[in-house]
Amino acid sequence: MNETAAREEICRIGRSLYQRGYAHASAGNISMRLDEGLLITPTDSCLGSLQPQELVRISASGEPTSGERASKTLALHRRVYDSDAAANCVLHTHSTQLVALSLAGVWHDDCILPPITPYFVMKVGRVPLVRYHRPGDPAVAEQVAQRIAAAAQRGASLRGVLLERLGPLVWHASPAAAMATLEELEETARLWLMTTPRPAPLTDAQIADLCNTFAIRW
Repeated sequence: MNETAAREEICRIGRSLYQRGYAHASAGNISMRLDEGLLITPTDSCLGSLQPQELVRISASGEPTSGERASKTLALHRRVYDSDAAANCVLHTHSTQLVALSLAGVWHDDCILPPITPYFVMKVGRVPLVRYHRPGDPAVAEQVAQRIAAAAQRGASLRGVLLERLGPLVWHASPAAAMATLEELEETARLWLMTTPRPAPLTDAQIADLCNTFAIRW
């Protein structure tokens, strides 16, 4: 995808997330990898009203070369790209259900939600919690890189983390795939929080069947 198309796609994704309630006010940010460098949304911008020319172009060395002031999470986005060669788009929102989950208490720090649906296992996988740091704290980037490396050591691909009190950070090979991951993660959180008593996770045998059938690693 060329830069002009990437700018349009970021704005399309931002509008879609905003219109469907995954993002609100000026919370959240989006970036896309380019052949050299990346594009990222400006700081304090509303994802629902992004304009292509406002997006910030960041050089391969990390310097802004056009657009407005970059999101305060630029270092975090860059670290994801450096840590996962397959990542071409990073999304961060303050999605209601996932922020609520981080406030109410996650299932486990290394897996915020239990495997209660097959599509959570197949399309999202394990999502760890990153404990609270102020927005833009560079320490978060290092913690996310460590979690990506830990997943790789067990042969899995990490697709996201939950930032405590701030919401999900997800990444994937394309903007559409990253948005689908965010949607599935938010929906699983909604199901988990709304169901009383809490549903039992899929069994080990059921998860193994999914992994064997669809060539995934849980």
